[in-house]
Amino acid sequence: MGKKIVYLVGDLSYPNGMSQVLSQKVNYLARHTDYDLNIILTEKASLPWFYEMDQRVKHVNFDLNFDDLYRVPMLKRLWVFAQRQRRYKKLFTEYLMRERPDIVVSVVRREIDFINDIADGSRKVGELHFNRSSYRQFRKRWLPDCINRAVTSRWQGKLVKELQRLDRFVVLTQEDYLCWAPDIKNLQVIPNAISCYPDKQSPCTAKQVIAVGRYTRAKGFDMLIKAWDIVHRQHPDWQLHIYGPGERETYQQQAEAFDLGGTLHCNGPVKNVYAKYLESSIFVLSSRHEGFGLVLAEAMATGVPCVAFDCPCGPRDIIRDGEDGLLVEPRNIEALAKGICYLIEHDNIRRQYGAAARKNAARFREDDIMKKWIALFESL
Repeated sequence: MGKKIVYLVGDLSYPNGMSQVLSQKVNYLARHTDYDLNIILTEKASLPWFYEMDQRVKHVNFDLNFDDLYRVPMLKRLWVFAQRQRRYKKLFTEYLMRERPDIVVSVVRREIDFINDIADGSRKVGELHFNRSSYRQFRKRWLPDCINRAVTSRWQGKLVKELQRLDRFVVLTQEDYLCWAPDIKNLQVIPNAISCYPDKQSPCTAKQVIAVGRYTRAKGFDMLIKAWDIVHRQHPDWQLHIYGPGERETYQQQAEAFDLGGTLHCNGPVKNVYAKYLESSIFVLSSRHEGFGLVLAEAMATGVPCVAFDCPCGPRDIIRDGEDGLLVEPRNIEALAKGICYLIEHDNIRRQYGAAARKNAARFREDDIMKKWIALFESL
């Protein structure tokens, strides 16, 4: 039997990028190594998983349901969170002391506050799916800015101290690496991997644009809708389809307020998103911030050129501006619309970018990325 590795996943019942990447990673290791793989979940033990897991992977769910606390009033939330965090530490410590794994992989969430203090003999690895500039930011509109900044500074300072104690800290982009490098020495870049590199590629001839992501403010679909209003006036025969989990009705209502209901469609998540990429000719990423932006690499693997805000962090690590896609100024709605219109109006360049995108996305193939993870584990 090879190394015993424990992953902290959190929740597999709800579609999101981090859970997708972690389940994909663990499944790969189950198929290609002799590691003894275990996952710990903390959310919704009674619900079925959205992501399939290899039967060789063992799991336990502490059923603490931290995610439900966002619906609880602030003061009560703090009290309940403290209770659940203490229970989490107790259950997690007992589990590690009993199982004695070789390596524990944290996604740098709640467990980072105590994982280094558990003397189970394992090597501790952190992998962060957010960028430094947007992680552990305390922002309450009803508090003065000075208090928000003070809490953020204290919160992030504690995080840095714990990250310094890890055996290895992995980030997703070179851009984010440079943000952490002044404070963290045990640092390594391993990007996310695309789940497949399709045999087919989009001909980029359909009059359809696609966006993929959760319906949250971070993904910037409110800005995309405003940009599409500009695009629609110039190219009324093109369609925009958005796919993802969350409260899409709010965004569909916004689209209808702009009289875009016939050309802008807010859809739910789909299991096979690659099929939707293949139906499209342009991908748009309108995020305010990203941890990586895996959807960009996925779309590019199908030969679809991308237009993206050059937000922190990820797009500039993935897109080669003017070669396989376009990067535009962050949060500049007019620039985003202009980029979309440029690819709509230049058929040859759209197809040329698409071919280059597919070629360049090959560097995110699963085998290549997972070799880096296996090398990291073996080095520990």
